[in-house]
Amino acid sequence: MKGNITACNEAAGNFFGCTRGEIVGGSLAKFVSGEEAAGHPQRLETLLNALLEHGVYRSRLRCRSNSGKGFNAELSAALLHDCSPVPAGVVAVISVAEQKPRVVPRPNRVQTPEEHEAPHTVSREIEGAHFILASPLMHQFMRMTERVAGHTESVLITGETGTGKELVARTIHHSSPRRSRPWVDINCAALPENLVESELFGYDKGAFTGADVSKPGLFEIADGGTLFLDEIGELQLQTQVKLLRVLDGYPFYRLGGHRKIKVDVRIVAATNHDLDGAVAAGRFRQDLFHRLGQFQLRVPPLRERPEDIVALAEHFLILKKPGGSYTPDAISVLLSHSWPGNVRELRNLVARVASEAIQPEIRGSQIKDAMSGGPAALRHSASVPVGNLDSMEEQMIIRALERTGGHRSQAAEQLGISRRTLSRKLKEYNINVASGEGLNSLGLISFEQQKFFRARIECSVTLKNQAGDEVCVEGVNLSSGGMGLDGLEEPMRFTGLLDVSFPLPESDTIFRAKARIVWMGGEGRVGLRFAVIDPQLFEQLQHWTNKKMRDEGWESRA
Repeated sequence: MKGNITACNEAAGNFFGCTRGEIVGGSLAKFVSGEEAAGHPQRLETLLNALLEHGVYRSRLRCRSNSGKGFNAELSAALLHDCSPVPAGVVAVISVAEQKPRVVPRPNRVQTPEEHEAPHTVSREIEGAHFILASPLMHQFMRMTERVAGHTESVLITGETGTGKELVARTIHHSSPRRSRPWVDINCAALPENLVESELFGYDKGAFTGADVSKPGLFEIADGGTLFLDEIGELQLQTQVKLLRVLDGYPFYRLGGHRKIKVDVRIVAATNHDLDGAVAAGRFRQDLFHRLGQFQLRVPPLRERPEDIVALAEHFLILKKPGGSYTPDAISVLLSHSWPGNVRELRNLVARVASEAIQPEIRGSQIKDAMSGGPAALRHSASVPVGNLDSMEEQMIIRALERTGGHRSQAAEQLGISRRTLSRKLKEYNINVASGEGLNSLGLISFEQQKFFRARIECSVTLKNQAGDEVCVEGVNLSSGGMGLDGLEEPMRFTGLLDVSFPLPESDTIFRAKARIVWMGGEGRVGLRFAVIDPQLFEQLQHWTNKKMRDEGWESRA
């Protein structure tokens, strides 16, 4: 490896028409060529680890020419491969960098989302569908969604029927590094039980009667991309076992096949059922539930975000009746409805009103008439239960769930029945309401992922290496395990164990710890991992990161 680096360094000097000493002077040239690598094993280890992990390495360095004049240089290195997956060598390019002003860290102050985001309406187009965001709650939810999109772990999306869970799943895919890879979706409730496994994992010729040719499963088709499993709660236990093994990284067989298949697929699942209850009842595997819910997002129902009711109603009206508008009393009617069918119900109602309206202006009476025109609308909008005995029972259940915010145990207590009886009635009347537990949160984050949660910060950070050199850089994110920095011009000088200190945001505490650089990027961006921390400071840092998680809308799951 050292020989390859030496050759690349010589080539870089020839490419720029000057000697190696003119491009990179002093210890840097010796280090890159390997002459001082034995004396600085940590520097070489940092460079090689970065190459092996990311395939590329970039660093901004301070150098001097043979005449002693100092200047900035940029080193870019990449692995070379032939037909073998094992790297055959390294190619490096060293160039004189443009002089840039020194980064001056900004004051120790963190802007909250509410400070820099005025109320506004945003329309995102996802594969031809418009995602309308107007309420602060949904803007917060989308920030959480974008954070999740950057990870590779599975995501479980929960929420009532009609809230747009599939649109959220597509947003995760299109905002992720896998956006250029396949998106594959399947509704687990729409297929017969005996076909779900063959659809997911495929089958070989002759696996069963009618299998005249081999067929790849959805996992193979989605290799490298995202597989969306809608209505995940409908999967049978046998299929759940096989799905869990794939999520854990094990290869699988097609039905009737003899060749193991290994895929790289990110799973995004969705359900409007109470999976906690399904786990308790033995209908859903607990290990699969926790494996799917590394991140769990709860799409807020429409009644929790009134700003979106108006924005969506106006959007749907424009689509069906260009130039149409609502009177103030029509807006009041829209806002006073509980929308048990959420966005789907609102879209269908607006389409019905727009198709029947003669005048461009939609009045409140027209919306009331449309709401009372069908059995579903009638049972949710009437102030007094009407109809036969079954209808009255159904309405009483819906009222109890609305009063308790969807909390089934409390609703059962109000109705004077057991939770098991309530669950049976919900299934009988096809009432889909998300579980009320954790209803105030927008998402759950697993214990495994909590240590990777990084909050954005803006503060001055002081680094000191073992030689006593100090530098002041800018902290850009912070977690209980490390932090991201910007503006470190000579990262290779700060390999090994470092002293790091900075004011903990929103406190009077000066945080001090030992740390190591674990990754390097361009423009002086580096990542630190804390190695030694005082237990009291670590506990304070954990409290700070936990508060940031809650502020974003996350709840932790142990």
